[in-house]
Amino acid sequence: MEKVNVKYLASLRKAMKDHNIDAVVISGTDPHQSELPPMHWRGREWLTGFASVNGTNGTAVVTDKDALCWTDSRYFIQAEQQLKGTGFSMMKEDGPDAVDLIDWLVEHVDEGKTVGIDGMTFSVAYAQRIQQACNDNDIKFNADFPQFDYIYPDRPERPKNKLFVHDEKVVGQDVDSKMDDIMTQVKAELANSILLSSLDDIAWATNLRTANDIAYSPIFVSYLYVDDARRILFIDEEKITDEVKKHLEKYNIEIKPYDEVLNFVANLPKVNRLLIDPEKTARGVYDKIGCTPVFGGAGVARLKSIKNPVMLQNIDIAMDKDGVALVKFFMYIEENAHTGKLTEVGLGNLLRDLRLADPSCVDESFHPIIGWNAHGAIVHYEASEETDFTIEGDGLLLVDSGGQYTFGTTDITRTIAIGNPSDDMKRDFTLVLKGHIALACARFPEGTRGAQLDVLARQFLWADGKAYYHGTGHGVGFFINCHEGPQNIRLNENPARLEPGMVTSNEPGLYIEDKYGIRTENLIAVEKWKTTDFGPFFQFKTLTMFPYDKSLMDLSIMTPQEIEWVNDYHKKVYNRLSPLLNEEEKNWLAEKTSPIITK
Repeated sequence: MEKVNVKYLASLRKAMKDHNIDAVVISGTDPHQSELPPMHWRGREWLTGFASVNGTNGTAVVTDKDALCWTDSRYFIQAEQQLKGTGFSMMKEDGPDAVDLIDWLVEHVDEGKTVGIDGMTFSVAYAQRIQQACNDNDIKFNADFPQFDYIYPDRPERPKNKLFVHDEKVVGQDVDSKMDDIMTQVKAELANSILLSSLDDIAWATNLRTANDIAYSPIFVSYLYVDDARRILFIDEEKITDEVKKHLEKYNIEIKPYDEVLNFVANLPKVNRLLIDPEKTARGVYDKIGCTPVFGGAGVARLKSIKNPVMLQNIDIAMDKDGVALVKFFMYIEENAHTGKLTEVGLGNLLRDLRLADPSCVDESFHPIIGWNAHGAIVHYEASEETDFTIEGDGLLLVDSGGQYTFGTTDITRTIAIGNPSDDMKRDFTLVLKGHIALACARFPEGTRGAQLDVLARQFLWADGKAYYHGTGHGVGFFINCHEGPQNIRLNENPARLEPGMVTSNEPGLYIEDKYGIRTENLIAVEKWKTTDFGPFFQFKTLTMFPYDKSLMDLSIMTPQEIEWVNDYHKKVYNRLSPLLNEEEKNWLAEKTSPIITK
């Protein structure tokens, strides 16, 4: 049976014909290049049926004959399932069978035909790559085809949630100081003004947050312009409270309507040299700029990524609070696993309630991934009423979750055994854990990039003929986005260097389709180790506080140093969390963190 999406596809093809568009590329993001766009901009999900509350990565292409949706290896299984009957087919953007979207376009669109995009939902950089390929192959390019204006009559409105001030005692830096840092970066890049489009950059720069503009991220829809004389926040005025208005007035930040940003940049004085980040700024904004645009701005993301000492102290508070919620959660699982009443959806609801019981937890940092056995092999699985598994029998339960605390953002994955795990499960779990430990123990010289460390986490799996295809580590924000750049730890080269104060995840995994999935994740912070004749060296500090499942460890393939590392970590977990627990919880944690004794 075909899904209703087939009707949407027919409507799109009619709109394409009406506007002389032969192929349309449809992004999965918004004018701010958000990983988690508000529902107003999730048109690609509405069109294709490939959807996720965590902001599924996907880009669609539609011609008169083809309807395709590209996504990465995290979503292959999910996409295959959700695209059935929609008229769309899945395309792989990574892995052995990957097909490059732009290469596909130039092979399947004839000379003289037109490729169209909505320039407001494509970055300058991505749009330029498509346009250049079109130009090289005598294909026309149209960056002004807002397809959902024509075919999406019930499109949700832009979010209008109220803002609030993030306590600067928790942040450790006021807005004036941040603006000074931003302008220093602007001038270093030979510009005299900047337009910030990325919502996490704006939330960081203004020390403002909101709830529910974007799922799981306390950031808000806006633009921010800064030069030596003016600071202007483009935002829907319904979002401004009296408290926020006073905060903005204190730091001399003007308020203008959100929709005025295009007219504003179009009328900037010609002498302006406006710094924009081509990876974060919409092509539709760029096309309106009336002064000289300067490409750059990555330095602002770097400023945001380096957490100051006050932030790092407060992240420890967030980790302790998160650890307490997780103790209660995993205790409940252990006590009730035999009943046959636990389900993936029910556990997700329980975990959310336990986190939000702490008043400093504003939201989860993403929709929890709770996968029992085969569902654990779906990297970004989201349990629903249609897919919900009951936890029964023997196997592995993967729980990837996090919280948005005013003290910091958390993200943790633990895989636990229920019943009697197989020897293969134990071996695979231990290979993943060994890689996790190896990365946590890394020491490296100043200037090291994440791609240079990534193999540390993969080496033991590779040596066993196994692999995973997602990144090992993503940057993490401070009560902003759970995924933050510019730093990461993955196979792909990234010029961003790892610097003290940067926080990333450490999350190797292994996924055996239709059987089980394993992932072990902590957050880690880069810190100084020592300086030698060869210069400064750095190391990682593990931030997350919760034990690993000792019952899954195959001690026969662990070194004495790895076992010692686990024991030391577990001792720290107990010392940090036990003062916050009742006696029953404390006893449970004492058993889970008791030393591993080897012969």
